[in-house]
Amino acid sequence: MHGSDDVKRLALALAAALLAGCGSYDAEPRTYVSAPPAAMASLDRSWSAAIGAFGDQGVKIAYEDRDAGVIQGSRDGIGVVARVRALPNGSVRVEFNTSGSTQRDPGLIDRISRAYDVRMGR
Repeated sequence: MHGSDDVKRLALALAAALLAGCGSYDAEPRTYVSAPPAAMASLDRSWSAAIGAFGDQGVKIAYEDRDAGVIQGSRDGIGVVARVRALPNGSVRVEFNTSGSTQRDPGLIDRISRAYDVRMGR
């Protein structure tokens, strides 16, 4: 009968462990904010316009991360980065930056910006 007692103790220990896992605890609060549908549509439109502006100016896209809001590409030794992000007020911020051999085509950043504006209907 000694084995039977061991089995009962093991069963009780398992039951106690399971119940302990079901307890409640205070976790650090987390905030999840989802953008309203209109803001998401604006973000999608801005993302597409940025990609299109790169293409309009011959910038070859090497990397895209939609979740991070980053598009990277290059043209003739000039690195180009676009950052697209939604702001808390529902608007969208888009930034274009160049790096590298910008002297080869100093107007590239302005042309990308204008192409973006045209695609956005501005």
